[in-house]
Amino acid sequence: MTSVRTLLAKYSISPAKRLGQHFLTDKRIMMAIVRTAEVNSQETVVEVGPGLGEMTKLLASKAKRVIAIEIDESMVAMLRDRLADYENIVLLRGDALKFDFLREFRKWGEKLKVVSNLPYNISTQLLFRLVEMREAFSGMTLMLQREVAERIVATPGGKQYGILSVLLQLYCDTSIRLIVLPSSFYPRPKVESAVVRFDFLQKPRIEIENEPIFRKVVKASFGHRRKTLKNALKNAAFFSVKGEEIEVHLRKAGIDPRRRGETLTLQEFAALGEVLSQGMASGDDSAEGNFGG
Repeated sequence: MTSVRTLLAKYSISPAKRLGQHFLTDKRIMMAIVRTAEVNSQETVVEVGPGLGEMTKLLASKAKRVIAIEIDESMVAMLRDRLADYENIVLLRGDALKFDFLREFRKWGEKLKVVSNLPYNISTQLLFRLVEMREAFSGMTLMLQREVAERIVATPGGKQYGILSVLLQLYCDTSIRLIVLPSSFYPRPKVESAVVRFDFLQKPRIEIENEPIFRKVVKASFGHRRKTLKNALKNAAFFSVKGEEIEVHLRKAGIDPRRRGETLTLQEFAALGEVLSQGMASGDDSAEGNFGG
């Protein structure tokens, strides 16, 4: 493997801080990621941010095809040169945060598997987008900032448990498979990374009656972490009702209003969302408010 510095110099490329570019240099880690993803010759793999193309080549040697999405024009030019001999690699210039993964799913007629070393600066936003388009995916194996990875797999009651934990665990089995040190990248990031595997469930872990309300309740519950649920929901912009009315909803869902959002399980968030949905459907004034946006 040619050194990263040599390749960057050859193509007159400098790592872009604004794009969160930290190139993985350890081929053993790349191979471990591909093994963790269990890529096979019948699959179409999506790689967001292919970097210098080293892991892209490994994926191409295992998969039926690889769709590599790169936003940086200078990187695309380099990748076209370096990946020219691989007929099963489709290189696309584009922004993953705007990319239509469902269109690719329909185009190829098969579920996609995402395998990527995600740029730190878009990882959380992209995770939400990937979950929204979950119909397109069989699973994902992603390298993320370790802090983000630990939030994803966190359980109720801890400081790391939050919106990412709830929404991703609702739709996926999640597990951290590997911790990656800064020395495995160029330039070195200031934080450790982790490889997380996501296996999408055939149906959500908990049945959700009204998904938009469920998401808004989760977001509001973690919006003011130090506040009780009663006060956090009372202050939520989408739910403008009196505190005592919110308390009625919480108690109806079997939840103590004095608890905080980080203590609620998936089942309890679902129960609270269902109570609010029922209140809106029945025209209960205490459930009115702006749930849009």
